[in-house]
Amino acid sequence: EEEPGRADPTVPTIELLQGGAGGWTIELVAGADRPMGWAIALHGGAGDIPRTLPPERREPRLATLRRCLDLGAAALRAGRSALDVVELVVRELEDCPHFNAGKGSVLTSDGTVEMEASVMDGTDMRCGAVSGLSTVVNPISLARLVMDKTPHIYLAFDGAEAFARDQGVEIRDQSHFITEENIERLRNAKEANRVQIDYTQYNYTQPIQAPNDDDNSRTGTVGCVAVDASGGLASATSTGGLVNKMAGRVGDTPVIGAGTYANALCAVSTTGKGEDIIRHTVARDVVAVMEHRGLPLEEAAARVVAGVPRGSVGLVAVSAAGEVTMAYNTTGMFRACATEDGHSEVAIWPA
Repeated sequence: EEEPGRADPTVPTIELLQGGAGGWTIELVAGADRPMGWAIALHGGAGDIPRTLPPERREPRLATLRRCLDLGAAALRAGRSALDVVELVVRELEDCPHFNAGKGSVLTSDGTVEMEASVMDGTDMRCGAVSGLSTVVNPISLARLVMDKTPHIYLAFDGAEAFARDQGVEIRDQSHFITEENIERLRNAKEANRVQIDYTQYNYTQPIQAPNDDDNSRTGTVGCVAVDASGGLASATSTGGLVNKMAGRVGDTPVIGAGTYANALCAVSTTGKGEDIIRHTVARDVVAVMEHRGLPLEEAAARVVAGVPRGSVGLVAVSAAGEVTMAYNTTGMFRACATEDGHSEVAIWPA
């Protein structure tokens, strides 16, 4: 029988160790019988996704999630690090116009593109973030360059664009990102005087209204989390933001601790209403609940999501123990996951 107050031995815990000069270090302490193995999860946005969503709107997104899941799983099987894998997968999602990131990024109220992304390596808690990008083909890779090549964490707007040019990353004229579909979506949002989040029409001063089932411009923020065979964790998230957002608006995606977080315990990527995700520091809170309450990943994520206003958030997360969870308080979330033991799932709505 389990001793009262004893933590689950399969769940990694944090131990403080006294270091030199009166300092402290944090060490991951794992139970001897905790499961090992790689795991991966990814999302393509959460929101009020109607079950009547036509197949021609639904299937291309599911097919892309399956392809990206297979790509990431193959990379993990080949021994690539979690950090490399999350960047690889998010780049593929950014190149897909069906999602709200990279090529599929939605438009600001000025009719411009302002993309943002962040990445975090749980092994050493290094991280990088960018926002206000209008020409960078793969924002997630620029975020990693900020992490790897600068002393900083976050670059934005003109400074981020200049850094992209200095690093020689692929850039395109803004017209590359502005699709007819998103021009129409912006026009509809302006006519309705709305700011629109992924799969949902939202006005900051009005109640959320059900979207039109025939809307052909449903796109979503993308993200990926992974744990590799050595237990290394990483998270990456990328988005174009909100339809009809004010120029200069920054959401949760590039905010470390809100849209993206990873440490030695778990990695989290979020999607949904950025302002609520920032207020509730969703990604970091999942880790904090595991650290301070000793809860397994699934329960920790469920508690955090339940504490955010309904219809506002979705997340994917993996733990160092190989656990996977995909939690949301919206109607649905485009999501996929796979683990080394053979489990695989691609879904939108609750089972």
